[in-house]
Amino acid sequence: MIDKLLASQGEDRILLLSGGPESHLAKRNMFAKDMKMRLVITQPKIDPQENHSPLNGETIVSTAKTPMEGTIQIKTEQGWQMTQIVNAMTLESMLRTLKPHTPNGAVWAGALSYDLVQWTQPIKLQYPPTEGEILAILWLVEEWEMEAVIIPELSEPIRVEGEVSSHSDEEHAEIVHRIKNSITAGELYQLNFGRAWQGPLQEDPAMIFHRLATNNPAPFSGYIEAADLGLALASSSPEILVETVGGMAMTAPIKGTRPRGSDSDQESLLRRDLVHDRKERAEHRMLVDLERNDLGIVTKPGSVKQSRFDVEAYANVQHLVSQVTGELVDGKDGLDALQALFPGGSITGCPKTVVCAAIDELEQNPRSFWTGSMGWIDVHSGDSTWNIMIRTLEARYSTEGWEGSVVAGGGITIESNPEAEVAEAIWKAAALRRACGWLNPESLSIPEGELATYPLYLEQQPFTVEKSFNLNIAFVDNLDSFSHNIIHALQNFGCSVEVFDGRGAITEFEHDAVVIGPGPGRPEISPLSIHAANLEIPVLGICLGHQAIGITRGMELVVSPLGPVHGVPSEIMANGNGLLNKGNHTMTRYNSLVLTGSGELEITATDETGSLPMEIRDGNTYGVQFHPESIGSPNGMQVLAEFLNRVAHC
Repeated sequence: MIDKLLASQGEDRILLLSGGPESHLAKRNMFAKDMKMRLVITQPKIDPQENHSPLNGETIVSTAKTPMEGTIQIKTEQGWQMTQIVNAMTLESMLRTLKPHTPNGAVWAGALSYDLVQWTQPIKLQYPPTEGEILAILWLVEEWEMEAVIIPELSEPIRVEGEVSSHSDEEHAEIVHRIKNSITAGELYQLNFGRAWQGPLQEDPAMIFHRLATNNPAPFSGYIEAADLGLALASSSPEILVETVGGMAMTAPIKGTRPRGSDSDQESLLRRDLVHDRKERAEHRMLVDLERNDLGIVTKPGSVKQSRFDVEAYANVQHLVSQVTGELVDGKDGLDALQALFPGGSITGCPKTVVCAAIDELEQNPRSFWTGSMGWIDVHSGDSTWNIMIRTLEARYSTEGWEGSVVAGGGITIESNPEAEVAEAIWKAAALRRACGWLNPESLSIPEGELATYPLYLEQQPFTVEKSFNLNIAFVDNLDSFSHNIIHALQNFGCSVEVFDGRGAITEFEHDAVVIGPGPGRPEISPLSIHAANLEIPVLGICLGHQAIGITRGMELVVSPLGPVHGVPSEIMANGNGLLNKGNHTMTRYNSLVLTGSGELEITATDETGSLPMEIRDGNTYGVQFHPESIGSPNGMQVLAEFLNRVAHC
């Protein structure tokens, strides 16, 4: 197939390539034939969002959207000609407009830019793409060639000068410090920052993809080129965003990285270090919890689970990889799943809405196709496979020739070391920069190894609901990336759940109980949470909800004197007067701020030092400074069950 790709220069080209490791992920290679229709989505005129700082808690939620603009084009002897203009308010609805143009058995394949985040998250960008910029291009594919990949003899890359970086190492490190300060202030938990390298290309981008497919194989690789638009994408991605087949949805977040070893002993030590590294495991746990949440938007309660957990070794790196699966709700399909999951949480961070706004603030430039998705979808059945375009070259053609852009980064958490994060981004980008001819072959030498998968134990353990509760619960949503995990848990216990916007209007609840959800920032930004904290009906506050209960009863909310804890299972010591049984419990925490003082309530549990309130109670009102629904809280569901049991007996 590589030979067909190289021979078709000057034409529109799509090759989706599974380069390994040989596993449940690497399935087939697909080369599109004879494409005669395409959809091109472009940026409409959208005024930039007013200047603000999400890093400092100033996220502006915006649900008023300008429709995205698309044109359906057909191929003629004179080139691609527009036949229809289509507009849509969501990515899902844009794709549904393609149904009348799609014969049964055909799919739409191509690439979606990250900047479609403008229609999948409730934000406007301060640095939007320019009007007319390409946001997505999809071709109607009625026939694929599926065969083994033939790798012709490969020459060394042509060395070319002129590469520049968007940030110096010092600027990159300073941005890591800024992110960590924001985490300390409680505004976010993790943010994925991207640094770009740009330069001229002396070879056709398809040749560079050939080099990547040979030297840096990955299961979700692909090459896409729109010849007349001067756009080519060469992706050597190890990561899937979503796969939907027959009513099931799967995502496989990657977070946690080590280089390959110089020999088998060093390889094993690096892998063991990765598996046991507190920072890497916390970062990964956060992403699994986030992807469970995003899948929960379109799947049945109780069906979402961590189904695999592995170390996957690629040519130059090894990663922690989980698979999260769920059964789609009746009436939902792969188009809904794409809308819910895009862009992937592993390349944004969490809480997702806040960090997408903060990424825009920090990077100050559209991401374009980096961290977007490449793949295909059947708009009739909903079956689909989409990657996340990391390890990707974006090439643009002008009268001066091809110009390339490569971006790499990493998830920044409170435990990130700025210098180490800079080094990680540089070596993540090295294989692509070398393939482009920007690096000398001998520079930044990185050990390589055979592709392999090493299974690990599942952190999320099965939970059986022993008692069902026919209760009507109000849930106050505070813009968190774990809200649907809590909602699903309540529904799995037999409750009906009505969701309210914490930043919305004050509501007089006529429910059996209220659960105030977690979220970024301070509870004062959520008037409905403060209101709900004072209700006479039973109330459970989780994290931000717990903090709202505390400050309404005379406690103070301060930056934790022991530092932020995010995604880390921690020991909780309970006296038995709250929802937790007396004794020690392991629960995952996501908090930078803590309550202090006793106020007008009882502290029923603390952290392992005995100094930080982890559970509080005032009659039938309870607050917990941990996440019972996290995969790292082995007995967390029992906390929710105990609360519902007490509500049922009120």
